Amino acid sequence: MKKGKSKKSKVEITPKCYAYIKVSFNNTIVTIANLFGQVITWSSAGKEGAKGHKKSTPFFAGLAARDAAYKAFKLGARKIIVRIQGLGGQREAAIRALAEPGLEITSIEDITPEPFNGCRAPNRRKQ
Repeated sequence: MKKGKSKKSKVEITPKCYAYIKVSFNNTIVTIANLFGQVITWSSAGKEGAKGHKKSTPFFAGLAARDAAYKAFKLGARKIIVRIQGLGGQREAAIRALAEPGLEITSIEDITPEPFNGCRAPNRRKQ
């Protein structure tokens, strides 16, 4: 086994990036990646200091999105494509907060998975 310093890989930062927003009933996670899928920066409601049920509020979703957007803007991102996944009231707050530091939102895609066959139907009652 080799010992010593680990090599840190450089992530190429492009002016156009993807912003992935994952909204759940417990938390909101915002990840900003370059066009190759390498993560530039990320943030979440829990990272912003919220605990418990406060993590699932639009206020902390906006804080998380704003934090990630400011970091990406400082690193050189200027335009973003937003891909949002999940259901909840935090979606709109997070999208609005991404545009605050000066990032231009070019498109918004909903990548929430949809059930294609649904749940299994309950059995009929026996007599």
